[in-house]
This record gives sequence, C-alpha cells and structure tokens, in this order.
Amino acid sequence: MKFSYNWIRELVDGLDIDPKHLEQLITIKTAECEGIEPFEGSQPGCAPDSIIEIDNKSITHRPDLWGHAGMAREVAAITRRPFLDPVRVDLVPAGPSPARISIEDFELCPRYSALVFENISVQPSPAWLQCRLEAIGLNPINNIVDVTNYVMAEIAQPMHAFDADKLHGDTIFVRRARAGECLTALNEERYELSTGNLVIADAKGAIALGGVIGGLESAISDATKRIVLESANFQAVGIRRTSAELKLRTDASMRFEKSQDPANTVRGLARAIELLNEVCPGIRLVGGLADQAREIVPPPAVLLPLDWLVRKLGLAISEEEVRDILERLQFGVETSSPGVLSVTVPGWRSTRDISIKDDLVEEIGRMVGYDTITPSAPMVTATVPPANEERLFHHRVREMAAAQGYTEVYNYSFISEDMARAFHLEPHAHLEIANPINSDQRLMRCSLLPGIWKNIEENSRNYDSFRLFEIGLEIHKREDAVRLPDEIPHLAAAVYGRGDGVDGLFELKRLAECLMPGAVVARCEPRPYEHPHRSVALRWHGSAVGRLFELHPTMVAGRAAILDVNLQLVYKLQPGTAMYKPIRRFPSSAFDLSVIIGLRDEVGRVGELLAQFAGPNLEALEFVRQYSGPPLAAGQKSVSYRMTLAAADRTLSASEVSAVRNGIIEAMRAKGYDLRI
Repeated sequence: MKFSYNWIRELVDGLDIDPKHLEQLITIKTAECEGIEPFEGSQPGCAPDSIIEIDNKSITHRPDLWGHAGMAREVAAITRRPFLDPVRVDLVPAGPSPARISIEDFELCPRYSALVFENISVQPSPAWLQCRLEAIGLNPINNIVDVTNYVMAEIAQPMHAFDADKLHGDTIFVRRARAGECLTALNEERYELSTGNLVIADAKGAIALGGVIGGLESAISDATKRIVLESANFQAVGIRRTSAELKLRTDASMRFEKSQDPANTVRGLARAIELLNEVCPGIRLVGGLADQAREIVPPPAVLLPLDWLVRKLGLAISEEEVRDILERLQFGVETSSPGVLSVTVPGWRSTRDISIKDDLVEEIGRMVGYDTITPSAPMVTATVPPANEERLFHHRVREMAAAQGYTEVYNYSFISEDMARAFHLEPHAHLEIANPINSDQRLMRCSLLPGIWKNIEENSRNYDSFRLFEIGLEIHKREDAVRLPDEIPHLAAAVYGRGDGVDGLFELKRLAECLMPGAVVARCEPRPYEHPHRSVALRWHGSAVGRLFELHPTMVAGRAAILDVNLQLVYKLQPGTAMYKPIRRFPSSAFDLSVIIGLRDEVGRVGELLAQFAGPNLEALEFVRQYSGPPLAAGQKSVSYRMTLAAADRTLSASEVSAVRNGIIEAMRAKGYDLRI
C-alpha cells in the first residue's frame, strides 16, 4: 500500500516535517513501513513527491488506514495538529433522484447511494490528478474513472461510474446472482456467477460484481454523456468469498474486505462532486441523492475505568492525558462517573476495530509509546501444576531413544488411502477428514507405521544406514460416532541398513529391553507387510505390548527393522515403587554352557529351559554369544549362556555348583539337546 507524502501533508494543517521523520512516526505509532521511494512525476509541472510504502498486513484491522485521509488523521493526532477533512458533505443535494435503488438483502449490502450527472465530457484528467494517481501505483484512465480512484485512495471508499444511457430502466438492483448468470467484467474476462455472489443489476441483468469489479457493457467510454455514480457499502465476508471464488482481487475488494464505514458512501459522493466540477467543466447534477440503507445504529459507548487502565497498561497516566489522547484520535470522551470515562467510538473505527475497553488500552499505549513503560513481572501468585506422569514417561522414552543414536521424526497425523492399504488397513476403518489439506492426507492415521515407512523410503535415497523413531498418537474410530476417538500413544523406531539386517533387529531388541527390562519375544504369525521369518511379538509382564519385525522385502530396498510399542500399555504395566534389596553378603559362582540347536530354532526357548533346570539358586542368566561354522555341522549353531548361582545364607560349595551344572546338562540332553562341554 503506497501513500503520497504530499497528499498527507495537504490534509494536516501546518505539517512541515521531513518525509523520513514522517515514516518513523508512522512506523512507531501506526503501521510497519517498508521504506520511502522518490517520485518525480511523469506529467509536466508535477512537484516531486516521496512515497511511503506500508505493509498491508499491519493495517488489516484498520479500514480507515486504507486511504490517505485516515493516515493523515493519525499523523495529525501524533503531531498534535488539526486534521483537514477533504469532504464537504453539504455539497450533496437534497430532493428526489431520477435513479431508484432496490436492495434485496441489507445483510449483504447495508447501504447503497448514487447520484446522476449529465453533460459529461470524457477526456484525460488534468496533470496533477494523473500524477497523484501514478505516484501511488494507479493508472490514469479518464477524468471520470480517475475521480473514482482518487476518492478511493483518499477516503478509502471505492466507487464506480455507470454510463446511464447503457442501463435498462431507472432502478438499480442489489441482489444475489441468479443461477447460470454471467458477467463480462472491465478486465474483459467473462465470469460464471453463483448464487453466493452479489451483483449490481438493472432491469436486464447484472452490470457489475458488487464490491469487486464493474461490467464492461455499462462502462464509461468517450461517447458517455450521462453517468450514474454509485457509492456502496458491502458485507466484508461476502466480498472476500466472491473474490476468492472467482480468483479476482481488486483495489475495491481489498478495501471492502476490511468492513468499511456505511457513512462513507455519502462522503465519497460529496468528495466526487467537488472533484468532478474541477476536472469535467460543465457537468451538472440531476436531482438529489438516491440512498437506501438499513438503520445505522451508532456503536455503544465503551466504559473505561482509569484504575483498570493503569493496571492493564502498567503505567501511571492521568485522566487529562487519557482524554487528550482519545480526543486527538477523534473519540468522544465524557466522564461517566468518578474515575470512569465513557468513550464514543467514531464510525470509521467501530466496524472491526474498537469495541471493548481493551482496544482503548492499545490506542493509549501506542500513543504514549510502549518504550516508556518499565517492564515488570506481574504480582501474581504462581502455583506449580501437578506433574503429568505420563508425559514425563514419554520424555524419558524420547531421551532413551535419542541416547542410543536414534533421530526423532515428526509426521502428519494424516495419511492417504494408498498408504493405509500398503499396511493392509481398511480406509473405512479410519476417521475421514471433512476438509483435507490435500487428497493424500484424507485419513487420520490409526498406525504410525505408514509415516515411518515413508521416512525410510525418503532417507534411503541418500543414506546407506540410519536410525529413526517417532512418538505419536494412533487415532482409532469408535463404534459410537458421538464419542471422541481413542488416541493411543505409540513408539515406532526403525533401523535401516544395506546388510543382512540382523544387527538392526538386535539393536531394536536392545531398545525394547531398555524401555521394558525383562521383556521377551514370542513367535507370532507374520503380517502381510512383515518379513515372513523375521517378526516376533513383544511381551512384558504377561501382556502383548508391541511387535518387532523387518519390513517385507517388497516394501523397501535394503533392510528395515521396525519396533512398534504401545506406550499407553507400557506405562500402565510399569512396576510400582522399587523395594530395597540388600547387597549380597556371600560370593556367587558362574559357569558357561553352550547348547547346539538348529539355525532357525528359537534361542529364547533355550534360555527358558536353562533357567527352569537351574533351580532356586539361579541369580542371573546372561546370553554370551552365538556361533555357527566348523566344527559344527551345516544348519547348526551353538548358543552360549553364562549362569550365575548364589545362596542368600551361605557360599555354595564347588560340589553344589557342579551338581546344578550336571543336572542342567542331563535335563537338556533328555530334551534332545546336545551341549558343547
């Protein structure tokens, strides 16, 4: 949004400051400026100007600041100088108008005003007008259109002029577009309208798209002799929807989207009368003002307690200073009761800007200057909330995985139907999003595995090995549609490599044992996306808590081992308070045993049997190593365990230890196992 320094200076009495200083004032008090650029003018006789460019986002809530008069009003308040209102409302004539107005829905169009002019002479605008428009980035067209653009840039009221001789009938209708209705706009594009679009129409059909753009068929041309000059007020939401639907954003639509003041319609016409008399000699008004509007109810006064203001602002400020600031900003101020001001909000600040006392605090704060307020901590008693133990548990899991070299990833909670089917998950079993970001994110995930799989695919293109993990929620739909879905926290970890993949499975098993000491694996039926010979169930304290598996070779290039754990269940199964266990008083004895089994036999089964046959004095059973090769026969492997024996009341003798060892050997041989002794 560009503003002319010369234009602002014309509207503030006695303003004589450097353009750079003016930019600093606007930056501090009003809006964020991007900088000043010089403008020499392409028209002869135009004085050099300085153009201040302002970031539109910083004035989105201020419809009045989309015009020079609103910005000049701010500058006048900041510099304590009188504001020179460019509008003379007394120029609007009284009496009946030859034009009639019919508004279908006052919610969509709160006010529509119009004047009829004759004896029009369409010609190029004077040099000063063309230069002023060019300075702020608007292209001069002709004296009639340029006046409407000038008024829009000055008081933020978009206007439009129709060629009166091209209209059908004497009534202007403001209504919704009819199904199948079309409009050829001034940009020579043809738009198919929907019933959600607001149009300006005559007896034949649409002649303009309300608040957005005029129609080509009723446009001003060199042959125009009579015009109908409209100045309207539209619902901001409706204009925004139409603009987005048709992908058509104009200078007018941007201003109407900010909720303009309905009183501005007549002010715009009054300003246009003065300008048209100057740029179009001989022009004549026909009749009076055509104006139809719903009742304009002034906004209620806002009560501002001064003691509350001081506490909220954090700065001691007197009633006189508060009154002075608000009156300079053209608020009405009266004393409602001792220590309480009744503040009347002007129309140009009441549409979407000032409505509660907190808004007034912002006005006073920015005018005083927030840099004058000494920062201080609030004197409020702070209460430490109770610890969320489950969240702390998730933090510990996260730290544990990171400490073992796993990199955390964050995936969207949305997946596509193809990703769900890849893991044999039925799409209809997922919650479906009503307004998905895109077609690939239509389902709420009920497993973390599709996201981890996508991470593996993307990273495997650049790395030969890596470790990933994610802690997130699985969203499971309930049968009862009224109730919220179940959200179950899970840990999904993956180890990727190019080798045989065995190391990855053992690394994930170690992570599982760190998380769940004493967890065991059990043979299970592999799922379709799991390697048929490399998938096990994880059990802890008698409950199935997850799975450890390798992805099926068809799903990934290389080897990808995955650990999937239900953290909600693991949290519930955690043992209670650990009991004190005294240090062992008597020494222990240890020995190794190596059992020969088939290459595909379960090692865990061997450990279970050894522990069973060792008896009550077994203190620890530790897996040592696994070996295959000569002198073992093909298809065999040797599994070694270290067994530690101890008694609580004495030192076990060598004969007692030997008896236990020999008993284990005999029992294992009785089960059909051969041992390396």
